[in-house]
Amino acid sequence: MSLLTPLSGTLINVGAVLAGTLVGLLLGGRLPERTQRTLLQTLSLVTLFIALGMAGELNRVSGGPIPGVLLALLGLAGGAVIGEALGIEEGLTRLGETLRQRFRGGGRFTEGFVAASLLFCIGPMTVVGGLQNGLTGDNSTYVLKSTLDGIAALALAGAYGIGVGFSALTVLAVQGGISLAAGAFAAGLLGGADPAVLRTNPYVLLVTGMGGLIIVGISWNLMLSGLGWEDRRVRVGSLLPALVLGPLLLWGAGRL
Repeated sequence: MSLLTPLSGTLINVGAVLAGTLVGLLLGGRLPERTQRTLLQTLSLVTLFIALGMAGELNRVSGGPIPGVLLALLGLAGGAVIGEALGIEEGLTRLGETLRQRFRGGGRFTEGFVAASLLFCIGPMTVVGGLQNGLTGDNSTYVLKSTLDGIAALALAGAYGIGVGFSALTVLAVQGGISLAAGAFAAGLLGGADPAVLRTNPYVLLVTGMGGLIIVGISWNLMLSGLGWEDRRVRVGSLLPALVLGPLLLWGAGRL
C-alpha cells in the first residue's frame, strides 16, 4: 500500500471536521444565542446516548475474577491521579491557548478545541477504524465516523467558534498515528485486522467502555455549556491516562 492508503480514512475525517466547522461558523452567527444553546444541549444528549452504549461494553469483559466495571473504576481512578500529576488538562488548555494566540482566535477558542479534540478522538471507531485502515486499506469505518464528526463539528462550531476546526490537527495526529502504526504492531497484539475480531477483543472492549465513561463527562460538559454553567465542568483531559492504565490492569488481572 502507498502511504496515502492507510491515511485515506483519516484525511476524509479531517476534511469532514473542517467542512462541518465552516458550515457551523457560517450559520452560528445568524442563529439566536438561545437556539445555539439548544443545539448544544441536543448534541449533548446524542453524545450521552453514544457514550452509554460504549460504556455498556464493560459488561462483556472481565479480568479473571475482576469484572470489567471494577477494572474501569480502578483504571479511571488511577488515571485521574496520574493525569492530575502530569497536568494533562492544563497542557491541553495551554495548547489551545497557543493556537488561539498564534491564529488570533477569539471567544471560546480553547474550550472548543479541547472539547472537539476529545470527542473526536476517544471511542471505538478511532481504534478499530485506524487498525482496519492501516492493515487492509479499508477506510469504511472512518468514512462513517467522518459523517458523525462533521455533524458534531457543525453544532460545536456554532457555539465555540473556530477552535473546533483546529481539532482536525488532533484527529490527524491520533488517527493517522494509529493507522500508520497498525501494520507494525496491531496484527500481533489484537489478532488481525478483521473488525469482528477487534470488536470482541477484551482489551478493545475495556478501552471502549472506559472511553464511553469519559465521553459521558464530555456530554456533561456540553450540557453545562448549553446551560451557561461552564464552571462545573468535568476535567476530562486528566482521565486520559486511564485508557493506557486500564489494559495494563486487565493484563495483570488475567494472571490472577
